[in-house]
Amino acid sequence: MTNTPHHTEARPFDRQDTVLAAPTPLAERSLAPDLARGMMLLLIALAHVPYFLYTAPTGAGGLHPIEGNVADRIAQAFTIVVVDARVWTMFGFLFAYGIGQMYARQVSRGTSVVTARRLLRRRHLWMIVFGALHAVLLWQGDIIGSYGLIGLIMVPLFLGRTDRTLKIWLGVLLALAAAVVALGVLVSMVLTAQPELIPADAQRLSIAEPNYWISALERIPAWITVLTGSLIGLALPAAFLMGILAARHRILDEPARHLVLLRRLAIGGISIGWTTGVIFALQHTGIVSIAPDSAMLNINFFTGIFTGVGYAALFGLVAHRLSGRAAVHSRPVRWISALGRRSMSGYLAQSVAWGPVLAAWGLGLGAHLSSWSMVLYAVLVWTTTVALAAAMERRGLRGPAEVALRSLTYGGTRTVPGNKTAVE
Repeated sequence: MTNTPHHTEARPFDRQDTVLAAPTPLAERSLAPDLARGMMLLLIALAHVPYFLYTAPTGAGGLHPIEGNVADRIAQAFTIVVVDARVWTMFGFLFAYGIGQMYARQVSRGTSVVTARRLLRRRHLWMIVFGALHAVLLWQGDIIGSYGLIGLIMVPLFLGRTDRTLKIWLGVLLALAAAVVALGVLVSMVLTAQPELIPADAQRLSIAEPNYWISALERIPAWITVLTGSLIGLALPAAFLMGILAARHRILDEPARHLVLLRRLAIGGISIGWTTGVIFALQHTGIVSIAPDSAMLNINFFTGIFTGVGYAALFGLVAHRLSGRAAVHSRPVRWISALGRRSMSGYLAQSVAWGPVLAAWGLGLGAHLSSWSMVLYAVLVWTTTVALAAAMERRGLRGPAEVALRSLTYGGTRTVPGNKTAVE
């Protein structure tokens, strides 16, 4: 059965039940979203570690050092092409996909539209709280709060709309995002001509600060910048609409029915992003010079919208290939999927390995590492979280962050067992 939110919106709005469908059991979740989340946490780790090279000189095109040996240059190029500006839109897509499935599950099990929407609103408000605490305590680049804010705004506006309406608004958001990028390119031209106008990087101030309490204060405005920037840049809102559309048609739950679409999204989206990424990487390493680095950064950010969705589609294809095969029961697939089922906990666990170990207010190891050794450290941290998630899976335990969020979201209501859905 296919649940379409715009059909379920026809239900009466005056029913105020407090009985909710219970969260999906771990054993009943679909493979593709969890496998994608688990792998994307590796890319999230790779995206974060360059911030902690806080003594290395950087250019206007991001936080990658402008110097380094061959191994460092390879690590920088890989991160620029594959990781930068890709993973948070991919997670935004999966976040919206989960919202669509969670909403459809609730309504299909008899929860009223009003109650289901209230449930989502409470969940997103708590995500903002989680994000604020995460930012103040450890990592100013937190994205949990950004996703919570996106959900808080976008769900009332778009969750019950028709496909046609969503597609129109998606086109509008992409056009506006392109306009923002064009404006950013023009601004970067001006700032390049007047380098004294380029502001200091707010994301790195707290990392280079040796006093923890001062760094905590510095993380607050940096996080607010991330929070508002997630809306202004329009990348996440666009990815959100794509995720709602994808959930409505269950393209990751039933990939066999959408193979042509998934292939087009994967090949097209990844090709677009990697092409601009390769150009940017060549420019960063000094091989070519086409435009100011900050201009290339803006362009690479825009194409990352399509690459993030392309990654999600790719994992849908991978899940289809694994379905019905012994590979789906292989340890690597099961372990990575276990981390995906605990993605919020895995994401927060990474931050414990970043600031306290790498920042100046912690052990300060970021001052002694380089791009390639940071990549190695990121892979080690991700591997550790995979092992921890696999151990929790064997014991049937959910992630602590997921347990806390579910408890706060469902608190004060009675849940009943529900049918199998993809993601919550």
